[in-house]
Amino acid sequence: MSNQSLTRAWFLRAGIVAAAFSATACNKSQKKQIAVIPKGRAHVFWQSVHAGSVKAARESDVEIIWNGPATETDFNAQIQIMDAMINRKVDAICVAPIDKKVMVNVVERATREKIPVVIFDSGIDTEQFVAQVMTDNKEAGRVAARRMGEILGGKGKVVMVAVQPGGASTMLREEGFEEEIRKFPGIQIVDKRYGMSDYAKSLQVAENMLTAFPDVAGLFASNESSAAGAAQALKARQGTKVKAVGFDSSPALVADLKAGVFDSLVVQDPFEMGYQSVQNALKAINAQSVEKINNMAPQLVTQQNVVTPEIQAKLNPDLKKYLD
Repeated sequence: MSNQSLTRAWFLRAGIVAAAFSATACNKSQKKQIAVIPKGRAHVFWQSVHAGSVKAARESDVEIIWNGPATETDFNAQIQIMDAMINRKVDAICVAPIDKKVMVNVVERATREKIPVVIFDSGIDTEQFVAQVMTDNKEAGRVAARRMGEILGGKGKVVMVAVQPGGASTMLREEGFEEEIRKFPGIQIVDKRYGMSDYAKSLQVAENMLTAFPDVAGLFASNESSAAGAAQALKARQGTKVKAVGFDSSPALVADLKAGVFDSLVVQDPFEMGYQSVQNALKAINAQSVEKINNMAPQLVTQQNVVTPEIQAKLNPDLKKYLD
């Protein structure tokens, strides 16, 4: 080989080594990646979770990878997203399981792959996660039942617009409501139907129950979509005297509360839920101590307290600041 060829080869090898070193250095300096996987993307609740997770990420200079199914019943899509994040080898995963049983295998797979998993919003039938961040849903249902008992004067027929079988968070709310309402012997739950996390379906089942039981006195809807559907059914019945207690919040639901369609709403703090979930994931990544169970208190919102600063902070997080 000529001297010129040797020189050319040396520079080529040096360039390859330099490129490899540069790539390694670049990889080492990359931000930590935390996947945040909600049950769905459409509802304001999930947008608030997203904003809270972004706030936590900005404070710690990490990257949020936000992705969830188009609908809250599509657990197959959620499993596929989880698998993709595991294969991508993200540093941690925060997930709101659509189904407490179906999602077990993929959550346990992430744990086997040494990826810390934080469960938020809704529980799961495994202990293989580092932290759980959610509203005390059983108590939230009890809060709704106590309010229903109060506004009905302890008597009357009640219907429930439930969410979907297998969703741990909403099942707990509904169980809490059913257990607590039994303390009012004059109140009877005459029907309970599932809206399947869909506005149109929730509207349909609410209309069907209100038609089947024209003397119904109260209605409980256990999440944002079921409450929104129930609100439309109630507004279509001008002059109705049905007293409704809803769950979750959105601008439309708060407007319905102020207009008297709902007597009250039991609300969560999804912004704080997203924030705490990412904070716990960061602790796990950094091998810090993590509190396994983190319960958040529900809040009853009425026409009287809806304008207070405390309630407004929960109802109206600055989404544009974090999501634009």
